[in-house]
Amino acid sequence: MRNLKKYPNQYLIVAANSAYHHPVLLEESVAGLNIKADGVYVDVTFGGGGHSREIMKRLGRLGKLIAFDQDEDALANVIEDERFQLVNENFRYLKQFLKFYGILKVDGILADFGVSSHQFDEAARGFSIRFDADLDMRMDQRKSKNAFEVVNAYSQEQLTQVLKEYGELHNARAIARVIVEARLEKKISSTQELREVLQRFLPRGRENKVLAQVYQAVRIEVNEEIEALKEFLQQVPEVLNVGGRLCVISYHSLEDRLVKRFIREGKFEGQAEKDFYGNVNVPLKKVGGLIVPSEAEIAENNRARSAKLRIAERI
Repeated sequence: MRNLKKYPNQYLIVAANSAYHHPVLLEESVAGLNIKADGVYVDVTFGGGGHSREIMKRLGRLGKLIAFDQDEDALANVIEDERFQLVNENFRYLKQFLKFYGILKVDGILADFGVSSHQFDEAARGFSIRFDADLDMRMDQRKSKNAFEVVNAYSQEQLTQVLKEYGELHNARAIARVIVEARLEKKISSTQELREVLQRFLPRGRENKVLAQVYQAVRIEVNEEIEALKEFLQQVPEVLNVGGRLCVISYHSLEDRLVKRFIREGKFEGQAEKDFYGNVNVPLKKVGGLIVPSEAEIAENNRARSAKLRIAERI
């Protein structure tokens, strides 16, 4: 089905592919962009196109939307509209590709981090604890590093760091040791084999929680998610017009802490820079407080339960 039907003097944007990804905090995040009809906006996590389509509804004839998604599967959801451009790349290359399309400044940027519903539901991708699949977890299938490499080739020290930092597992060292011992006898090739290796660390009633933490840690390492997030945020002040908005939806504390700190301090470590008079010198200011999904949205889409939306404005 075509995503766009043109009629004289108007555009009709057909609903997003909700089977691919159910957009979280849709109204709140798009409203937070404070969209101007003739503005230029960026959706750095296109996915099923839910947020992008909502932005497009609010743009006029002269408005423009650039979207990014590194997953080739997202290309099937492209919006056929002359005001829209989809870039099949990671958002860490934001500034580079905006420049390629002749855009130096934009009026708003929206980011919905994490794994899409489509990626979780595609068993072969290896993202979900619900399915047995090859250890993959690549958001960009063109990349060589996958979960098999992380689990089977990383040293015990490297695995410990990944599990502790990205999975926030207090027993990361013990888990890493067991993985290394197990792979000496046989490579760990599937999600089910990894689960069997970790069985002793999966207490009754909490199996899925612990597994989810391990999967999250490996996935973040495979896709370099934290590095990409930092690189993206550092580019935001350079490409946002004064008064332009940044809306970020994150799903775990690692992302949210980085976003919150960057908005407040303009950096990820240390204190915000100050001018000669002691005034804080940061490129962004927060708009409103933390926004979380309503109980009704969580009831409709359980994957929204951990979502946090922060909004900032370029000053």
